[in-house]
Amino acid sequence: MKKSLLLLLSAALLGGTTARAQKKKELTLAFGSCNRIDLPQPLWDDIARDQPNVWIWLGDNIYGDTDDMQVLKGKYTTQFNLPAYQQFRQQVPTIIGTWDDHDYGRNDAGKEYPFKKESQQLALDFLQEPPTSARRQQEGIYAAYTYQAGSKKVKVILLDDRYFQDELQRGADRAYLPNPTGDILGEAQWQWLQQQLTGSDADVHILGSGIQFLPQQHPYEKWANFPAARQRLLDLLISSKAKGVLLISGDRHIGEVSKLTLAGQKHPIYEITSSGLTHPASQNTGEANQYRVGPLVNQKHYGLLRFRQQGKKLLATATLKGEDGKVFYTEEFEVK
Repeated sequence: MKKSLLLLLSAALLGGTTARAQKKKELTLAFGSCNRIDLPQPLWDDIARDQPNVWIWLGDNIYGDTDDMQVLKGKYTTQFNLPAYQQFRQQVPTIIGTWDDHDYGRNDAGKEYPFKKESQQLALDFLQEPPTSARRQQEGIYAAYTYQAGSKKVKVILLDDRYFQDELQRGADRAYLPNPTGDILGEAQWQWLQQQLTGSDADVHILGSGIQFLPQQHPYEKWANFPAARQRLLDLLISSKAKGVLLISGDRHIGEVSKLTLAGQKHPIYEITSSGLTHPASQNTGEANQYRVGPLVNQKHYGLLRFRQQGKKLLATATLKGEDGKVFYTEEFEVK
């Protein structure tokens, strides 16, 4: 009797260990942007049901749009204490993020914004960055994190596209005019990014930015407005020989997946844009993007990246999802 009980207990324990080991072979990252505190936020429970290991804020996390740091702090506090987001924070093990212009402090603002140092500390307070973090001491909120999917390493590199960004001008039609020699990251951040990519032992490198990396045809904010900076980034992705590069972005109030194969490369780079947690551009039923695969999503949604190790392979699934588990688009691929 005792022997049978021991056998049953051993089987149960082994089964539990196997299940936990299997689960550790998977990693789920959820991300999104464009989130107003004065609008309904219906997606937090939907995102939590997907059981992400990490939530990534991709900018416009609140709409501060102010030079008054008390106003900005108050909006962060309101978001932090919203009951649905409070519950979400208890359900998701890790929350990280970067910013874009509206939570930076002023629409379209860049390096000229006079309160960027103060704003940086408020953003890091919201993200619960430790007081001793190096991120508190540096200029800009760029940072890198490494997670595991089985034996595979997944590095998340969050860029700061505001603190050092050169100014843009607008034409008569209010469309942004390219700044041919303008920069986005600043030299210190460029050097840091090169260090993160070159010689890295990670199997996946996810670069996150508030504005889109790949699309070139729409007239709004994007890396393509700074063609020299965009080309420098693409060249770095080639020269660094970083494995498994993926891009994630926000800002646009739409969702889409873009795909580009760089010169001399065998495998394409995917960019997943997820934007519109509270107010998507529902009137946008289509715009040109020569890199888009799948549909343009103009409803409230968030992004998911699931990684699972299968033998020596690392498989990925990118999904744009809405309320009640609705799937707008899914792209599956092997990360190489």
